[in-house]
Amino acid sequence: MAERDDQQGISRRGILKTSGTAALLGAVQQAFPSGAFAAGPGPEVQGAKLGFIALTDAAPLIVAKELGLFAKYGMPNVIVAKQASWGATRDNLVLGNEGGGIDGAHILTPMPYFLSMGYQAKQTPMSILARLNINGQAISVSKEYLGAKADLNAAKMKGVIAARKAAGKKITMAMTFPGGTHDLWIRYWLAAGGIDPDSDVSLITIPPPQMVANMRADTMDAFCVGEPWNDQLVAQQLGYTAVSTGQMWMNHPEKSFAMRSDWVDQNPRAAVAITAAIIEAQRWADNPANIARLAMMIGGPAYLKVPVSDIADRLQGNFTMGDGRKFPNAAFKMKFFANYASFPYKSHDLWFLTENQRWGKLPMTLNTSALIAKVNRSDIWRKAASAIGGKGPAGDSRGPEKFFDGKVFNPANPKAYLASLGIKRV
Repeated sequence: MAERDDQQGISRRGILKTSGTAALLGAVQQAFPSGAFAAGPGPEVQGAKLGFIALTDAAPLIVAKELGLFAKYGMPNVIVAKQASWGATRDNLVLGNEGGGIDGAHILTPMPYFLSMGYQAKQTPMSILARLNINGQAISVSKEYLGAKADLNAAKMKGVIAARKAAGKKITMAMTFPGGTHDLWIRYWLAAGGIDPDSDVSLITIPPPQMVANMRADTMDAFCVGEPWNDQLVAQQLGYTAVSTGQMWMNHPEKSFAMRSDWVDQNPRAAVAITAAIIEAQRWADNPANIARLAMMIGGPAYLKVPVSDIADRLQGNFTMGDGRKFPNAAFKMKFFANYASFPYKSHDLWFLTENQRWGKLPMTLNTSALIAKVNRSDIWRKAASAIGGKGPAGDSRGPEKFFDGKVFNPANPKAYLASLGIKRV
């Protein structure tokens, strides 16, 4: 009998042998009945081209493809295509599928807003259809900071930074896209420790899969990126993880799934179908019994192309930080479905816009409410969830959010939050 390692009874051996085949699709359809969705009219089209970056939090798109969930909801021709960087993702969204680009993507949550505004690119209205995950990013540093014991408290780095500056050496830290989530996490962490991210260090942009190689080449002191690259840095003994972002803000929003708004407007039923497949994939990915298979699935050469252990450890909640600290069964692990991880709270989008205002990347005159109303399509998420027998939270706000340094973001009063912050460009 084949080994069983999930609650739906699909064997681990079976998925390795039959991934993508009719046999696997039949098994998945039996495990996840479509319910009311099957009774409605089908999607307007049968396919779309979706981009992803090689990060663990791209898992929902990969799972939906590999387990035949897009096909299950009438979208058998969905393509999930790897992108070289977030800049490439942006450019391909501007092009659109018809122009040789993509229709939608696994994406940094602020980027659909930047595109919709025409900030950093040609104006391309975008629609956020789901959040893909909460938690699961980290800030990792070189071994040079071991003595300082830099961790959640970035202030411990001040002595090393001052010494390097005095010696005429540049302190370089990397994130993945200006104004993106990783840029905001490392800026928040530094600023909370009294380090100005614009004047005390130099922030550069590096694509996620190149982070570890750049640290090996000694071209930077630290980076902020999603998993599995932080865990890989530790595994290769090139540095250590100072902080996992869930320690900074427990259950914080992270990546989103977004599509071009013109595609959504032309294919509203298809947009709901794709979203339903992704929600179902998130539920599957969040099942602890599926982690081993999930890590193998996304770690393959077509996707992340990394050792399974680099993915599985932190997905399981087992964090070996690389400096002697260990966090078994960590509450701040990445989640795809639990705690309404999939629901795109509008209050969270407001925080991302507010932080970009904090750092002078977006104007203070921006009508954030009107912009969020256009970009955030939580209504589509609710339709998709309802069609497969699920439901979301009562409202579009998760309410006040508290950070590790005691700061509170109340979405009803973002100006008060900005006023409470010490280091800012406002």
